[in-house]
Amino acid sequence: MTEDWQAGGFGLYIHWPFCEAKCPYCDFNSHVRSEIDQSRWLRAYLRELDRFAERLPGRVLNSIFFGGGTPSLMKPELVATIIEHACRIWTPANDIEITLEANPGSVEADRFAGFSQAGVNRVSLGVQSLRDDDLRRLGRIHSAAEAISAYEIARAHFNRVSFDLIYARQDQTLTDWRQELSEALALAVDHLSLYQLTIEPGTIFSQRRARGGLRGLPSDDLAADMYELTQELCEAAGFSAYEVSNHAKPGAESRHNLVYWRYGDYVGIGPGAHGRITLNGARHETEAWSNPEQWLTRSEESKSLKLFSKIDSIDQKAEHLLMGLRIVEGIDLYRHHALSGAPISPSKITELTELGLLEVQRERLSVTPAGRLLLNRVIAELLND
Repeated sequence: MTEDWQAGGFGLYIHWPFCEAKCPYCDFNSHVRSEIDQSRWLRAYLRELDRFAERLPGRVLNSIFFGGGTPSLMKPELVATIIEHACRIWTPANDIEITLEANPGSVEADRFAGFSQAGVNRVSLGVQSLRDDDLRRLGRIHSAAEAISAYEIARAHFNRVSFDLIYARQDQTLTDWRQELSEALALAVDHLSLYQLTIEPGTIFSQRRARGGLRGLPSDDLAADMYELTQELCEAAGFSAYEVSNHAKPGAESRHNLVYWRYGDYVGIGPGAHGRITLNGARHETEAWSNPEQWLTRSEESKSLKLFSKIDSIDQKAEHLLMGLRIVEGIDLYRHHALSGAPISPSKITELTELGLLEVQRERLSVTPAGRLLLNRVIAELLND
């Protein structure tokens, strides 16, 4: 019998929590350590894989994603062993996507050759900017020239290469962004992730702004203009937006991220990793302990999960909307009804449709380009029907 998660697929996320330096805008679970026992970490990852495989036998694995942190600091042999083990305990899809995130400062040709031989077939580079001054402001440890060099090395070893840029930076003008994005599109293979700079609580940037620093951030109107320019330039270059911040040529969308956005199942392994898994027809949330040393010790004690709980219909309603309305294809209204136990208010859909924020086609609900600028507000309206 088909279970709901199969509409989104099944993925595996491996979190490597270590970086060479902590970026001031970053609120991810990343840490700097002078020494890392990679053999001990490998044993922990394999142990966790076996535990999840016992609960989820017979699955077809659509994607593996090594995130962080900076997974390109992992030894290729470690990555190879994890991939081999995952594809032994589950059946890999014929077109399985295996992505590894990398920072340009940690890219070496030999290491990338090793990752390719390990089975990685897609790389996502954290370039963040093509301007040296802005890279320094963002706390990055690479230059623009090093980023482009790393990108060329990646292209020599992988058919699928994506990279990230951050815009709406300090003192950045619309003209500045037009020029930089045009350069990025000329470089890009088939995928770009383009994020507006957001000041997250608890980050160095947040503390700096609270002290009166971090001046020159764009106004909301300018940030919105930059977003609209991003859509225009990417569309013209054949990189359509398939998600709020992600652009790809047809067929080059991130399959792993689509597992999230289509509300599939995914196993999260590593410090702070989250997961969504279906057991006996019920979807569950998992969350691992976030401190690296604590997670490692608890894994050895078979207690790596901080949270394992069933997700009720109210939370499934919220999660399905939060994930599914980020992508252009939107959500299936019948599926949403089944997940949440109740349909979305037709009057609310009509109201938001008349405002030009939503559209319904063949029982699929999606957000319009205008609606994406107000996505959080649109979702809040649908949740409060």
